[in-house]
Amino acid sequence: MKGFKLFTGSAHKEFSKELAQHLDCTLSKAILTRFSDGEINVQISESVRGKDVFIVQPTCAPTNDNLMELLIMADAFRRSSANSINAVIPYFGYARQDRKAAPRVPITAKLVANLIESAGINRVITMDLHAGQIQGFFDIPVDNLYGAIIFRDYVRHKNLANPIIASPDIGGVSRARYFADGLGLDLVIVDKKRQRANESEVMNIIGDVSGKDVILIDDMIDTAGTMCKAAAVLKERGAASVMAIGTHPVLSGQAYERINNSVLDSVIVSNSIPLKQDSSKIKVLSVAPLFAEVVRRIYHNESVNSLFI
Repeated sequence: MKGFKLFTGSAHKEFSKELAQHLDCTLSKAILTRFSDGEINVQISESVRGKDVFIVQPTCAPTNDNLMELLIMADAFRRSSANSINAVIPYFGYARQDRKAAPRVPITAKLVANLIESAGINRVITMDLHAGQIQGFFDIPVDNLYGAIIFRDYVRHKNLANPIIASPDIGGVSRARYFADGLGLDLVIVDKKRQRANESEVMNIIGDVSGKDVILIDDMIDTAGTMCKAAAVLKERGAASVMAIGTHPVLSGQAYERINNSVLDSVIVSNSIPLKQDSSKIKVLSVAPLFAEVVRRIYHNESVNSLFI
């Protein structure tokens, strides 16, 4: 992979270092600084002319800063005659506003897609988009990887006595069903009514969970309100244990406190976002090996889809 260079932004340097280890390469050098007023300044410290550049930068909190840093780095590479610019975005921020759900609101996911393309990025590699249709907001290739590959292996090794998959809401049924089908398990649904943004009220359980080891599946865990309330209702309905799996540990607000005080037995997340603090209930699984294999296949023009069949 001589024509390949891997750069990192400041959002998740540990993930970038692990990715580089799996690719058997070193991170290329770039200087990221700020002017006194907070503006981001980027200087690429080595030649990228004719190279295939990969920038690792999840757009997690602080989302605006990390997104701007990604765009500015991409502009620097474009003006430095890179052959291609590939954005490795393990967590794609601003994905929750993917349609006009009410009058006079933005479609922020489309806006961010436009910004990424305008900056000169040729391809996006991400994982578990909040809504799959966001891929269609781009006019460039988007590889949306499935965290289910990593989590399925973990669930298999747990050897749970009576496992069953649960979706924490109606909107996540297709994601949970994909996970359940891969393990050959049944599916139940938590029916909830959301009162306002970042708040939820669990209403009912569709399916029987009595004596079951329930595995709640979601793409992200933000304030953890949904997961914790769902777990409480599942336990009330007779669940033997409740494990929550969320690809992206956004964990904002009182999320850590809620998880620690909840009836959840464990919370399994990926390292797409750096954790703000540790918790005895939270276990992190690395998705760096999966991203490394995808990067390698893209560079060599090999099939990515075959990883998920």
